[in-house]
Amino acid sequence: MPAEERDKRLMPTEKRVVSQRPSEVTTLSGIPLKNHYGPEDVTGGYADQLGDPGQYPFTRGPHATMYRGKPWTMRMFAGFGAPEDTNRRFKLLLEHGQTGLSTAFDMPTLMGYDPDSPRSLGEVGREGVSVASIEDMMRLFDGIPLAEVTTSMTINAPAIYLLACYVVTAERQGVSPAQLRGTLQNDMLKEFIAQKEWISPVRPSMRIIRDMLVYCTREMGLWNTISVSGYHIREAGATAVQELAFTLADGIGYVQLGIEAGLDVDAFAPRLSFFFDVHNDFFEEIAKFRAARRMWARIMRDRFGAQNPRSWLLRTHAQTAGVSLMAQQPMNNVVRTTVQALAAVFGGTQSLHTNSFDETYALPTEAAARLALRTQQVIAEETGVMAVADPLGGSYFVEKLTDQMEEAAMAYLEKIDHLGGIVRAVEEGFPQREIANSAYAFQRQIDTGARGIVGVNRYVTEGEEQIPTLKIDLEPERVQCERIVSLRARREAGRARAAIDAVRRAAAGDDNLMDPVIEAVRADVTLGEVCDVFRQVFGEHRDPAYL
Repeated sequence: MPAEERDKRLMPTEKRVVSQRPSEVTTLSGIPLKNHYGPEDVTGGYADQLGDPGQYPFTRGPHATMYRGKPWTMRMFAGFGAPEDTNRRFKLLLEHGQTGLSTAFDMPTLMGYDPDSPRSLGEVGREGVSVASIEDMMRLFDGIPLAEVTTSMTINAPAIYLLACYVVTAERQGVSPAQLRGTLQNDMLKEFIAQKEWISPVRPSMRIIRDMLVYCTREMGLWNTISVSGYHIREAGATAVQELAFTLADGIGYVQLGIEAGLDVDAFAPRLSFFFDVHNDFFEEIAKFRAARRMWARIMRDRFGAQNPRSWLLRTHAQTAGVSLMAQQPMNNVVRTTVQALAAVFGGTQSLHTNSFDETYALPTEAAARLALRTQQVIAEETGVMAVADPLGGSYFVEKLTDQMEEAAMAYLEKIDHLGGIVRAVEEGFPQREIANSAYAFQRQIDTGARGIVGVNRYVTEGEEQIPTLKIDLEPERVQCERIVSLRARREAGRARAAIDAVRRAAAGDDNLMDPVIEAVRADVTLGEVCDVFRQVFGEHRDPAYL
């Protein structure tokens, strides 16, 4: 067989779509890029703009030794089916070297509905784990010592209930709230901006977060009460600049909330954490992390008067960009994820999740999840990137781009202040409109070929590549429905009714909600029952659909 014919059989037919090249080169956020950079592009003194790693303004990293002292936490997102299904995945990941647990919940849990609710039909356990009771939470962490692991829970509107379940589960393991380490996302502002998973309107939602912030500050000193999340803002179509600006604006809103609740800023600010997306524009993503740390340090010290240097630190989890993964030529996603993970490490993240290449099709298979974890491990063990803190520090290009990211994000923060703060800006739809416009502009770039996506509008191949995918059957839904019905039948009915009434009184008044919700969990009150109280007392949010 001639070599040319053999090569055609081995390699799919490929065509390169004709593209419209841009007249100027920019970052994904639209920041114009020069051909090269030099000393004239670097402004400001070293101490004011950079500082050594671990020193104000923390541009070069929050810790002096960075990854030499402690590698970033490798935290893979996991959750599907019934609690015992995810429990097995947790244990598998821990066995393969994962150093922190990160929990994905299904849509009924995220929206505050029990598995047997008509609104849950067909969704139980499909895109995350189903947790609707204390018994579910105990199954989820069965055999996992909560005093020894750190746990992240991606939950927002019903976060108070899930945190209460975690506290009671630990209590039954003999672990006190003060010993628990982990992070609750608990960021409702970004839900109203981007994710759109809510129960009650903006201001009652902020009240619930306030109560959790007060409780955790007093009782859970090792716990990160709020993970201010830019990830979902970016996934909704925001640019890197918008992600940076709106995330820090949300953080400012939560700091103001804590201060208005009577807390000393230095009592709770060190336990706030952040969560950023990592997209394909390698150097822009690195600059984003560096600018974020510098901006937050200045905001906390100069705007809020925080005295404790730990209050100035922006500590962040990062996740590679799910929105960047493509169904076409899915193995290319391994490369995208690797580049994004490397950018997060160069940017100085404290924790990292790498997406699996098959997530455009379904929840990841075990093999795909393991490969995503191995991606981080190869970067950590084989590349030498952990040897030096901020290895790109001093690059004319990186320093200039960091300055430009800060300047552009600060312009957004000034606009939000002018509107009356982030809560008011969200109610008026300002961030929502900005993100919608950016998402449209980016899609237009792809459609016209101005922005190249390999396998989509560059190097397109004929035919569809088949990969194995994880199948979730309906059995978990049947099991979870039976369990929740059984729990309601078995529990002490009078105690459950009294606990629900106590939650209702606290919601209608101004008492802290955490204690009555914890008591409700102890009384086997379900997720849907607690969230129904919020719907009755606070009302339900309706998206105004800003355009």
